[in-house]
Amino acid sequence: MTGALEELQVADLGVIERLSLRLGGGLTAVTGETGAGKTLVVEAIELLLGGRAEPMLVRPGADEARVDGRFVLDGDEVVLSRVVPRTGRSRGYVDGRPASVAELAELGHRLVDLHGQHAHQSLLQPAAQRLALDRFAAIDLAPLRTAAATVSALEAELGTLGGDERARAREIDLLRFQIDEIESAGLGDPTEPAALDAEEDVLADAQAHQEAAAGAHEALTGEDGAGERLAAAVGLLRDRAPFADLEVRARGLQAELDELATELRDRGETIEPDDNRLAEVRVRRQQLKDLCRKYGEDLAAVQAYYGELSDQLAELEGREARAETMGAELAGARATLGAEQRRVGAARRAAAPALGQAVEVQLKALAMPRARVDVGVEGTDPGDAVTFLLAANPGAPLLPLAKVASGGELARAMLALRLVLSGLDPTVLAADGADAGEGGGPGTLVFDEVDAGIGGSAALAVGEALARLARGRQVLVVTHLPQVAAWAQAQVSVEKAQGESVTVSEARLLDDEERVVELARMLSGSPDSASARRHAAELLQQAAAAT
Repeated sequence: MTGALEELQVADLGVIERLSLRLGGGLTAVTGETGAGKTLVVEAIELLLGGRAEPMLVRPGADEARVDGRFVLDGDEVVLSRVVPRTGRSRGYVDGRPASVAELAELGHRLVDLHGQHAHQSLLQPAAQRLALDRFAAIDLAPLRTAAATVSALEAELGTLGGDERARAREIDLLRFQIDEIESAGLGDPTEPAALDAEEDVLADAQAHQEAAAGAHEALTGEDGAGERLAAAVGLLRDRAPFADLEVRARGLQAELDELATELRDRGETIEPDDNRLAEVRVRRQQLKDLCRKYGEDLAAVQAYYGELSDQLAELEGREARAETMGAELAGARATLGAEQRRVGAARRAAAPALGQAVEVQLKALAMPRARVDVGVEGTDPGDAVTFLLAANPGAPLLPLAKVASGGELARAMLALRLVLSGLDPTVLAADGADAGEGGGPGTLVFDEVDAGIGGSAALAVGEALARLARGRQVLVVTHLPQVAAWAQAQVSVEKAQGESVTVSEARLLDDEERVVELARMLSGSPDSASARRHAAELLQQAAAAT
């Protein structure tokens, strides 16, 4: 078993003052006289599973009722608790941690299934009924889930590509224009603007530059110019010992002046007016200014931005190509999903009548010989809207299980369905994430009112059915029929105890001799009747031999 209720503690719930039960696997019967509080055991379990907490459940004279249940789930121990005060809201706990009713219910659906007059019944949920049909028909849902996941993943990835096709096309065109504009400028040396500035300055005033160079050359080398004056100075200082060092310096200046004059002449001769080149320089300077205005503070920044534009274009063009590829992939994935949906829908519709008939066969043995069961599969493929319908008597309309009025009929319908499902290969049930135990679902099943309105051989059939269902899992049944209780591996008796001012109930696990006495009471109303005890022992022996 993947889950089981190992211990139940109840305090001040209804007529129960204190109750402590340790439970094992297999089938456990809860018995007792009418009004003793048998159903309160079920009520206590339902409270642990998020059931409605009414102040009237609190035992008279007590301030609050409390229920604690220790479960084993997949090898781990889980303790659920519920406190119901006489006034105020109830409180829930999971392993001592405060928990909401919704949390208790969510966890409870994995632990226990209640069948009878109580609301917590997983097989009343549409998803559980669909899963039951899939298990019965051994429908492999893996391909459908894989196809659906593939479609979702492709749709999500397409969504991350950003924008629609037209938006991407516009962005690609803009990037290409910007890249072409930068590429056409033929950018190279980042210092080109400074060189162009200098060249424009020369060309814009070429004649004046030439005249300046010629005038300066004449001032240095012409008659009575700086050269002649410096030569005269050198002559005056020649052979004058006090000025020997100064003569050396003057001669150095004379040599430098000659070199300067030569450079002035040569450089001035290189400057030629060129209006065409001046126009080219100005156009180029403006081109580079425009690029910097659009794309960066200087040419280095423009070149860096060019790299970014190229990367963006490559990514967008890659997206475009990927979008086209993914569009084709998505079309194929949707086609595959449609095919899988049709396959599963057809399998569900084909298996639905067989499941209904199989449940009807079980119901006949459970004293509902005229019951009709229909399994509806509605909606488009894959036919997820699965509904179990029951007509308990001839002429009665087929109604969804959730709307069946009789708790006993509903409990037997659930038992029949569980029996049909438990007949499957356990590996089939486990393949879809269910428990590996027979029948799948929660590890503990609780049946209340399953034996309502039956007796004799039908009661024996119900008991045998419960015993079969309890193979590999824990089943609790609240029963007033000895023919049902005899099939249990363990029996809990709920008995009234009369106090001075109040009546309370207590529950205890019976040993073999006590079970004979309790079954004798259930058979005849007289636990001391020898014949009733013989009959009780015979029932126990027959059940033990059959199991």
